[in-house]
Amino acid sequence: MSALAGIRILDMTHVQSGPSATQILAWLGADVVKLEAPTGDITRKQLRDLPDVDSLYFTMLNCNKRSITLNMKSEEGKELFVKMVQESDVLVENFGPGAVDRMGFTWDRLQEINPRLIYASIKGFGEGPYTHFKAYEVVAQAMGGSMATTGFEEGPPLATGAQIGDSGTGMHAVAGILAALVQRNTTGRGQRVTVAMQHAVLNLCRVKLRDQQRLAHGPLAEYPNEQFGDEVPRSGNASGGGQPGWAVKCAPGGPNDYIYVIVQPPGWAPISKLIGRPDLTDDPEWSTPEARLPKLGKMFQLIEEWSSNLDKWDVLAQLNAHNIPCGPILSTKELIEDASLVENNMIVTVDHPERGSFTTVGCPIKLSDSPVKVETSPLLGQHNEEVYRELGVDAERFAQLQQAGVI
Repeated sequence: MSALAGIRILDMTHVQSGPSATQILAWLGADVVKLEAPTGDITRKQLRDLPDVDSLYFTMLNCNKRSITLNMKSEEGKELFVKMVQESDVLVENFGPGAVDRMGFTWDRLQEINPRLIYASIKGFGEGPYTHFKAYEVVAQAMGGSMATTGFEEGPPLATGAQIGDSGTGMHAVAGILAALVQRNTTGRGQRVTVAMQHAVLNLCRVKLRDQQRLAHGPLAEYPNEQFGDEVPRSGNASGGGQPGWAVKCAPGGPNDYIYVIVQPPGWAPISKLIGRPDLTDDPEWSTPEARLPKLGKMFQLIEEWSSNLDKWDVLAQLNAHNIPCGPILSTKELIEDASLVENNMIVTVDHPERGSFTTVGCPIKLSDSPVKVETSPLLGQHNEEVYRELGVDAERFAQLQQAGVI
């Protein structure tokens, strides 16, 4: 049995932040009914690689869901929506602020319809001057602390390829929804769950706020930067944590021929031998972390002079033989072809009724009693008949609603 069996999610989300949350809930076993306007989620048509087929953008964020269409502007559409709210445990939406209110469904009204309903919203920002700003992935990264602290010292702020604004917020929303479901077991009541993209990014950048406060007491020794102002600088590939690390070049010198190496105190002796400088093992200028901290740049340069003659897998093997923490920089091509990720059901191939098959990312949360099988995303309105039948709409009424453009 799946963990969330018996929980129905009314999924009114679109694009990425909301669908990433509801897809996790579907993988955990909830019955996720994706309610779309008759024109469908905008991402069905965005970034298409095949004409007239749902895009990979859509298929990779909407697996294991059922799709229904409903025209919420019609009176009959609103009546059907009320029925659905009565039958649902959770409603999830990521419209602009106030959009659901304007449809006539304020939180007070939804509570009247179903006091047990959990109403989860993903917004760009919290209450205040930014509330009505339009939020996108990189806007959230910009306003949550990520961009200011990503990149090299002399360069511009950079976005990260990890979708921390959208999918990062989606994961925070999942936590809130699950907590509200647990609390409902005690109180019998639903509640509002709100997650803002800026807040989620800020939460993921908390160590940079740690360092902002440490700056008050002087320069940050773990950073390779020479100059410190009154804000946390960009520090390239330094972790800024307790153990210094850097990405060093490997042969043959392609864009991802790098390995990230962390130099812990016990790792210095084996590293100095591997790089052909055993004399540095006991040299007081190099032998202690305190001695190495002021010359991290030089230290990683010495390591790179060794690594740049070997491929990253060879470097990985040699460093791992001495228990030195490291990881090769894996490209998207290497990841999608990685046998261990396939073995772990993290890279999965799914059959799609129109595109044939596609490759997607599997469920990163593993439950021992509830393994996840990734199933294809639904076609637009694929489950109309099934879901409306469950709501008590008979065949004749269903045909009338279709005719009238309500569904």
